[in-house]
Amino acid sequence: MNGPSASLYNEDLFAGLGRLADASVDLVIADPPYGLGKDYGNDSDCLSGEEYFAFSRRWIDAVLPKLKANASLYVFLTWQHSPEVFCYLKTRMLMVNEIIWDRRVPSMGGSTRKYSSVHDTIGLFAKSREYYFNLDSVRIPYDAATKKARSRSIFVGKKWLEIGYNPKDVWSVTRLHRQDPEREDHPTQKPLEIIERMVLASCPPCGLILDPFMGSGTAAVAAARHARAYAGFELNQDYFAAARSRLAKATGTLEPQETLRAGANLRLF
Repeated sequence: MNGPSASLYNEDLFAGLGRLADASVDLVIADPPYGLGKDYGNDSDCLSGEEYFAFSRRWIDAVLPKLKANASLYVFLTWQHSPEVFCYLKTRMLMVNEIIWDRRVPSMGGSTRKYSSVHDTIGLFAKSREYYFNLDSVRIPYDAATKKARSRSIFVGKKWLEIGYNPKDVWSVTRLHRQDPEREDHPTQKPLEIIERMVLASCPPCGLILDPFMGSGTAAVAAARHARAYAGFELNQDYFAAARSRLAKATGTLEPQETLRAGANLRLF
């Protein structure tokens, strides 16, 4: 059965982005280095201050021509840098939401000179006001008690009561612990639950997702699970290997080492 394809590239975004046609991408899910000095096997997370903002402007400027007129972009950031990056994006795109990812970090001490940081910031931006957004695909069902409490005649038959409510802009999703079966050897891996919500809400069926900083391949797995095409770039060879292995397992149709290779255009379904 033919279906959407996935292209995984073990190369720098700026070197390889020319492989994608302009105005071909439906959704960007960007999880760039945060500028906090984490070890990704290279110095990509060692930028700070103006160097980090220059890097952010550079990747944004490189990605934007690839977007369709109704495309959207999600970007993960830390609170230290999100104000400046968001301000720049607002000069180029329409800001739709600021989403707070509550990582559900347990109270176990922490700094004594400030409040403990337990969230990431996610910006949702759109190319135009006609951006694609499928709310029904990500509604959260009401429990039986809530439905019963809304049994008055004015609520009977209401669509929102039957199919669920709109997710809020605070997403409480537990971070991935080392013992989690989903976890790969990557310091900032995002939960599949979060990425799947982005895919379902903001990319049409069979649409193309661009992942500029692929990491361990969570967005690739989400795309495969929901019949979207995918293109991802990753510099680190170990993370690239993890991403292609995860994709092979998700599709159940490919051998991770023999069939998947850098730059391969892979049929998923």
